[in-house]
Amino acid sequence: DNIIKEKSCGALVFTLKFNRPHILLIEQVKGHWSFPKGHIENNETELETAYREVKEETNLDIKIIDGFRVVNTYSPYKGCMKDVVLFVAIPTSFKLQRQIEEVKRLGWFSIKKALSLLTHESDKQILKNAYKFFVDYLSFSLD
Repeated sequence: DNIIKEKSCGALVFTLKFNRPHILLIEQVKGHWSFPKGHIENNETELETAYREVKEETNLDIKIIDGFRVVNTYSPYKGCMKDVVLFVAIPTSFKLQRQIEEVKRLGWFSIKKALSLLTHESDKQILKNAYKFFVDYLSFSLD
């Protein structure tokens, strides 16, 4: 069997609103809610892809925080295995603008709201782990 292998990279982008962590979610034109991400192009590194895809889909510049990298592997269609590599990031610019071709809606959501919006169970689990990581990061960076 020739299995097609695909690889995408993206980020869980957190910010504080009203002193509480919020996460950036996008609703793709196909209708499911997820994190900004996309395919590796040319000879990009995983990090370069994540930076570029977040910028393309949301217009945000981000800073990826060291120490969190998760790979979600699944089959989007028969004969294909896809790896999605996700990092945790914070925004360094704040003007949200969706990529019209790919993104129906986007915004900042409380963690609770995000967990109810996310389409895939695996994304919900990743968000819970990333949220713990982000809260730890905050407590360290405030010292």
